[in-house]
This record gives sequence, C-alpha cells and structure tokens, in this order.
Amino acid sequence: MAPPGSEVASIRGYSPDPEVGGSVKTTAQILAAIDAAAGSGRSLPELLCVDCKTALGLSGCVMALMNDAGHQGVVGASGGVAAQLEDLQFELGEGPSVNASYFARPVFHSDLVTAGEMSAWPGFGPEAVGAGVRAVFAFPLQVGGVRLGTLCLYRSTAAQLDREEMASALAYADAALVVLLRLQAEMQPGSVLYPDLGEPLEYRAEVHQATGFLSVQASVGLADALLLLRAHAFAGERSFLEVARDVLAGRLRIPLEEDEDD
Repeated sequence: MAPPGSEVASIRGYSPDPEVGGSVKTTAQILAAIDAAAGSGRSLPELLCVDCKTALGLSGCVMALMNDAGHQGVVGASGGVAAQLEDLQFELGEGPSVNASYFARPVFHSDLVTAGEMSAWPGFGPEAVGAGVRAVFAFPLQVGGVRLGTLCLYRSTAAQLDREEMASALAYADAALVVLLRLQAEMQPGSVLYPDLGEPLEYRAEVHQATGFLSVQASVGLADALLLLRAHAFAGERSFLEVARDVLAGRLRIPLEEDEDD
C-alpha cells in the first residue's frame, strides 16, 4: 500500500523532487506529527497550519474550504492575522486562495509590493501588505475536478520558495488534502458535515446575518456594513467571526465616525 500522501500527490499532478534531501518532512511524517498532537484542544487543520508555519518559518498558514461556488470559509489557521487575511478573501471574493481553487493550480506571488502584483488583487493586496505580508503561496486541495479547499502560506519577506521549501510546502498541501478527506470520511451517521468542516459554513451564515444587522443599525448599505465589520476586526486584532457574533448578540455596537464625534 502506498504511504499516506503519495497517491494524493499523483492525483494532484505533483511529483516529489528527487534532489531534495531527507531533511524535508514527508506527508506521512506530517500526518503522524499532527495525529500525535490531537487532543490538545486544537483541530487537525489548525495543528497542520501551526506545524507548517513553524517548519517553513512563515508569518502565517491557513486552510480554507472551497467548492465550485467559491470560498466557503476558514477551517484552520496558525494565528489571527492569517485567519483575518483568509476571511478577507472570503469577503472580497479575490486573493491567492480564490485564484488557486478557481484555476486549479498553485498561485505564487513572491513580492506583493511589486508593480503589477498588487493590481492582481486591488482589495486584498493592500490589506495583506498592511498586515506585514510580502509574499503569498496558495495551493489548491482537490481530487480530480472536485474542489475541496486551499492551503495558503504567508511570508513577511519578499522571496520565492527555494527547492527545499517548495518540497515541504507540497508535502503540507498533500497532508492538508488528506486531513480534509479524513474529516469527511469520519462524519457521524446523519450529520451533514464533520464539525471541523461545518464551522466555516456556519461562519458564512453568521457573517451575512451580522452584515444585515449592522446595515440596519448604522443606516448604511450592506457593502459599507461589511467594511465596518472588517475594519473593527482588524483594529481589535480579532477574528471576523468573533466580531460578527458580538454584533448579533448585541454585545457590540460599531459606530460610524460621525457618531464617535457626538
């Protein structure tokens, strides 16, 4: 039987680099490491993202659910900034993860500040740079033509992935795909989605509800309400979902600038 990840790699069209040495973790080793850490209170997608960030010296790593309709929300992240940037892609419908899933190929931007790179994502690019990100690398997670998700890597320095880093990134992408497939296979009878996979869909609903609620509360359009929610989340270094839930629960009122001057 093929080792975990090898069959998935061939399905996705990736092949290991024979010139990369044994210092790079294999997909099987990555899966074994996160399995060993299971029970720590973190989900498998989150454990994978944290491990990937540490192994590659990244500023962030995040896994998202995708389907033919587009971005479906964050399923695991190494930290708040990575989750917020992926949330932003969900809100705007643009960014490296969106492109990687739509075009079914990896999307690499080694310097977001370079002219032309920023224009690829007029909404996402400036926000990412403002958050300290200079390079992004997104990998589609799919089997054949079935879109399942993406793994997006954020780096604070402008540089391409070298050969060893690329081999590691591909191994983590393969492991991320295995994790998504495993979680789907472990669904309880009668359930629609495994809890770790269902959360992003609940997230999408709550974000839309909070946007509508704030639109009425602040007497602004839906687009402006969404911008207010995002700005508040970034300013407070909180997740978009936390802010949305506080708005829905009545724990938070986000004022317009003119209200704050009264």
